[in-house]
Amino acid sequence: MMTDALITTVPFGQLNREPFDLMEQAGLRYVVNPIGRRLTENELIRLIPDFDVLIAGTEPITARVIAAAPRLRFISRVGIGLDSVDLLAARARQIGVAYTPDAPSPAVAELTVGLMLSLLRGVHTANALAHVGDWRRVMGRRLGEITVGVVGVGRVGSRVIRLAHAFGARILANDVAPREVDEPIEWTSKERIFREAEIVTLHVPLTPLTRHIVGAAELEMMRPTAFLVNTARGGIVDETALAAALRTQRIAGAGVDVFCHEPYTGELAGLDNCLITCHMGSMSEDCRFQMECEAVGNAVRFVRGQPVSQLVPESEYLLRSGTPASQAPP
Repeated sequence: MMTDALITTVPFGQLNREPFDLMEQAGLRYVVNPIGRRLTENELIRLIPDFDVLIAGTEPITARVIAAAPRLRFISRVGIGLDSVDLLAARARQIGVAYTPDAPSPAVAELTVGLMLSLLRGVHTANALAHVGDWRRVMGRRLGEITVGVVGVGRVGSRVIRLAHAFGARILANDVAPREVDEPIEWTSKERIFREAEIVTLHVPLTPLTRHIVGAAELEMMRPTAFLVNTARGGIVDETALAAALRTQRIAGAGVDVFCHEPYTGELAGLDNCLITCHMGSMSEDCRFQMECEAVGNAVRFVRGQPVSQLVPESEYLLRSGTPASQAPP
């Protein structure tokens, strides 16, 4: 029996058709997102009923979506974030869920440092001025002369530390599970990071515990010359509070790649001291290609009855259920 796959992530297979070749060789019939952009919940509900496999982007895979997909047996996320997937609803239906957690990390880390450099040197400001005929040199600061605070030292955060250290930055770090890293850093509290760092960069997943971990209180702690960078997930920053802090120049600026609702059209888009990119952290040619191939590989192995090495770990389901990690089964 043929297996039918719906590919919703956008873009897909634009750089190299190898992901399509892998599916065809495995006997997977596929349909590519016919709308060509991130799907809404209702759009996905209309598309998904006749498919066994979903190769997914960041569209909302809610309980309603899963209920509308009687044939669905496997979800393969192209990327690392799982906040868009109702894992418990998937488990209740015995739908397997996999992701590609390592592939996007180098690209996200480099974009993070790129945003830092642009904010510090006013690259985005000078560019905007030059395009309207205002030739003005912007005075800035060097990354090697400041303190960077990294909240979340996982796959991406550890790479950001490595890159920032190469510039000579002093690093303050915070994580729920501090680990050994090669670069000299100082483990400390989030509160100290907000008070002392001239750039605070966020690298945590969006969970009930991390939603709005940066709000008005945290922004009030920051220095007036400090910048906030978020390339992790929309929702970990209170966007209303951030807009207020930028509008009143409570902080110097922010670089934001991810938003609660995308495409983003809120107040931050009208503030000159907010550098905005379009959820493009993973969008380097090499990382995107690797993500697509790994996601397809996960789906192919599942369909063939082979072990899938990138299944979502039990800890993610425990987070959703509210069960302490210490109670996880051995």
